[in-house]
Amino acid sequence: MTWTQDSARDLAVEALGFIAADPEMVQALLANAGLRPEDLRHLATSPDLGQFVLDFILEDDRRVLDFAASTGIRPEAVMAARTVLAGPGSAGWSAD
Repeated sequence: MTWTQDSARDLAVEALGFIAADPEMVQALLANAGLRPEDLRHLATSPDLGQFVLDFILEDDRRVLDFAASTGIRPEAVMAARTVLAGPGSAGWSAD
């Protein structure tokens, strides 16, 4: 699949739903970012939310594998979508 900004953001929304379904993962996300639940609600309006959520998923191989399985995508697609959101120069790649 070729990722666009829109499709990568859509995947990030799916990732947020995946995280929200697991209270332990929600707590880990909040602790990792130093956020309170009300901060997460504010972050939901941020354009950086997608990258933040995908970064969280990518921090743990089990999360990546479980999320990919739940959405029917290949695990490496999570990184590809994250890279599209972050733009050239992120994660070791640059624009041609």
